[in-house]
Amino acid sequence: MYRHRNTPDSGGVRRRLSRLPLAAAICLAITAPAFGQDASAQSSTKPQRDQKVAQLSTVTVTAEKRTENLQKVPVSIQVLGSDRLEELHVKNFDDYVKYLPSVSYQSYGPGFALIYMRGVASGGDGNHSGSLPSVGVYLDEEPVTTIQGPLDIHMYDIARVETLSGPQGTLYGASAEAGAIRIITNKPDPSSYAANYSLGTSTVKNGGLGYTAEGMVNIPISTKSAVRLVGWREHDSGYIDNKVGYRTFPSSGVTVTDDACTSTSTLVCTGRAKNHYNDVDTTGGRAALKVDLDDNWSISPTLMGQQSIANGLFAYDPQVGDLAVSHAYKERTNDRWWQGALTVEGKIGNFDLTYAYAHLKRTTDEYNDYSDYSFWYDTLYGSGAYIYDNNGTLINPSQHIIGKDRYTKQSHELRIASPADDRLRLVAGVFWERQVHDIEQRYMIDGLADSLSTPGWPDTLWLTKQTRVDQDEAIFGELSYDLVPDTLTATIGGRYFRTHNTLGGYYGFSAGYSPSSSYGEAGCISPTPYHGAPCLDFDKGVKESGSLGKVNLTWNITPTKMVYITRSEGFRPGGINRRASLPPYQADYLTNLEAGWKTTWFNNRMSWNGSVFRENWNNFQFSILGANGLTEIKNANQARIDGLETELNWAATYNLQINAGGAFYIAKLTANYCGYTDASGNPVTSCADPQAPKGTQLPITPRFKGNLSARYSFDLGENEGYVQAAMVHVGRRKSDLRLEARSLLGDMAAYNTVDLSAGYRSSKGWSLDFYVNNVFDKRAQIGKYSECDESVCAAHGVVPAYPNGQVYVVTNMPRLIGLRFSQDF
Repeated sequence: MYRHRNTPDSGGVRRRLSRLPLAAAICLAITAPAFGQDASAQSSTKPQRDQKVAQLSTVTVTAEKRTENLQKVPVSIQVLGSDRLEELHVKNFDDYVKYLPSVSYQSYGPGFALIYMRGVASGGDGNHSGSLPSVGVYLDEEPVTTIQGPLDIHMYDIARVETLSGPQGTLYGASAEAGAIRIITNKPDPSSYAANYSLGTSTVKNGGLGYTAEGMVNIPISTKSAVRLVGWREHDSGYIDNKVGYRTFPSSGVTVTDDACTSTSTLVCTGRAKNHYNDVDTTGGRAALKVDLDDNWSISPTLMGQQSIANGLFAYDPQVGDLAVSHAYKERTNDRWWQGALTVEGKIGNFDLTYAYAHLKRTTDEYNDYSDYSFWYDTLYGSGAYIYDNNGTLINPSQHIIGKDRYTKQSHELRIASPADDRLRLVAGVFWERQVHDIEQRYMIDGLADSLSTPGWPDTLWLTKQTRVDQDEAIFGELSYDLVPDTLTATIGGRYFRTHNTLGGYYGFSAGYSPSSSYGEAGCISPTPYHGAPCLDFDKGVKESGSLGKVNLTWNITPTKMVYITRSEGFRPGGINRRASLPPYQADYLTNLEAGWKTTWFNNRMSWNGSVFRENWNNFQFSILGANGLTEIKNANQARIDGLETELNWAATYNLQINAGGAFYIAKLTANYCGYTDASGNPVTSCADPQAPKGTQLPITPRFKGNLSARYSFDLGENEGYVQAAMVHVGRRKSDLRLEARSLLGDMAAYNTVDLSAGYRSSKGWSLDFYVNNVFDKRAQIGKYSECDESVCAAHGVVPAYPNGQVYVVTNMPRLIGLRFSQDF
């Protein structure tokens, strides 16, 4: 978005205040709350129009807990600044992650992404009882990654996205074993009034119309305080068709269809068929206040919230057709969250003191079709013969899920930093975080006999009612010393941590359905009901403590060229296996040895940064779906990732800007994965037929991922026009670590996508953008999965209608054509 520049004067202040009602109305009309921007922290690689020379702008980051020039930070960081985010038409997680070469991911819809960095990926299903994420996503100061995925924050009025590759254990702790992604919002600015809004519409191939409305106003209250209000409303059209289909269950002979027919005793009609049914509505906002108490101290409270209602499925079934499924039961998520945060900044002598507190509450209500599980187990094992009503008559065994997840997360961090220009510099602090996850999942079968239903929960074959608590405490610090002033710097860092993770509650069948079960009602360890569930059938916890280290040596060869070498460590806490026969899984650790460079050339017209590294991943946690669909987490020996990451930004001329980035990885096992552990939970590496032998490529991450973009701007009198092209390449990926599961699911093919855009910027503060995303309508394979164990639901040659099993493909959005109008005040 072109930003109109105002020169403060008394007349200008009066004019800007006269526009306040309009700007406020815009924000309130689209449901305001808010963001903000600290002008000194804006990051951009866009040449300034008034420079009339080809030159890159200075990029500032706060990755090392202090404000620094990106080119002076000896860490592999990629930054998407506010201008780049707008130029690339970034609206959500899927939009910005494709321009981050070090990041791979699996997605199951908005807000349900599993993120991996630098090839540190074993796969897994993101189950609520599974491992904590290995990549931390931060909103300003607080980690906002939950078990099922990070917040999918609407990307409007964002200062920058910082991606820190490699272990960030010393400064960021357990949630950043493989790296961290930081979303930095704009902050209130007391120096001047500002406002803008943006209105857009779009159409997607195989779908309908979408729209976006966004607005922001920054209001100085006094010379030392300001408030910033932001609001947005977005509708994304669906592109997956839920086509009419019929499926007959062998045991009962009941046929189920999503057609709108009339049900009979042997035909169940749900009427769920609908074209482009996976639409999304997102509404949210932010309110931020900044008050400078004096020249040294300030407080910044913020409140942000968002609701996303997503219908349908964000994957397709190739057996049904391109961008098509045939599902008979309701599929919908209602994901809503709010975050309250407070940052206090000040000085004690020459030292900077920062206290950051945040409280996050997230609630998700989910409805999922789970009838594949019922069909395939009935077809292969006759499980439908055990599903009947109160009269003993076999019924439709189709399962569907109603899930409720309630998260609360609190974090406190207090840190101190010595002056940045001292020869000896220190950043140190204490951190505390606690996340509570209340889990409720009902696996429903309509008309199920009372004797087969969980007591107190009609039609519920299986009930999960659990409480999970993950707590982390740490002391951390990094100390840097200029061995040779302005030339050679040594840094040492460390973090001492303690974690305490617990999982307890009820999960399983009723005693009437499975009287010999070791869990569920038959496995109660306490007769007292648990939060409405029949009883408590497990209650486990694990405590761990340890330390992480970092050593770095940086050589500033010249003021514009720097090289560094780093050894750093990261970890992910261990946790609980619900299945009684399995021990707790242990923490896994990542050790990184890295050499990197940060350089600028040709009078700051070009920057070329990069790094080469080797990472050893020890006893890594691996999640699978075991018997009865229970998630099992086991430590899986060792892996090694060798890689190279590089980024080039070039102001070729005043008019032409070129950006490129790429990442090359060789990620493989360095010991056999046998699939089981010894009695102490240690992975077994010696076996006759390993599920994944030494040398097996790790899943999810391609050997190469890269992007290239070019933007050409030109003057139109006092105004500006531009054209832009951006291309992303993602290489071939493996779907699973285990060879058998991999053969059933199949690899994920390489793909290329191209986005084009053009626009006009008026000197009066308004702009018009036309863009086409995924110009050639390429069908990316972001993930593959089956609804139950791959040997069952992805079995080949068992069901004629599904010769290759029933495997879903998570894909990108088809070709999208959009138009956006924006205006600054």
